[in-house]
Amino acid sequence: MSSDLFYALTGASLFTLGLYALIKHAHILRKILAINVMGSGVFLLLVALAAGGQQAFDPVPHAMVITGIVVAISATALALALMLRLREASGLAVLPDTSPEELSEQLPEAPSDVASKNNGKNA
Repeated sequence: MSSDLFYALTGASLFTLGLYALIKHAHILRKILAINVMGSGVFLLLVALAAGGQQAFDPVPHAMVITGIVVAISATALALALMLRLREASGLAVLPDTSPEELSEQLPEAPSDVASKNNGKNA
């Protein structure tokens, strides 16, 4: 087995593992990590396919992978920031299986909602 084939199979395996974790887990942090694992599998697959048994070195796929790594880091930071906002707003870090109406009934009231209801009762 050549090293190119080994890297390609490893990249495909990482992508499959990440896809399975993305589908299976409801927790947002685990979904973000699964997307990162999928991206790593794609990067590894691109590097393996770039060699492809050629003797000449092609720098373009490697430059694309480096650019993809930078974009993946930025997207991960954004996803983590949004996850923290969601956790602060709802108190949950999982994606609900219920409708938004059912979810709003389960969540505690925000302080501004309580104050507006109290003002309405005093009037």
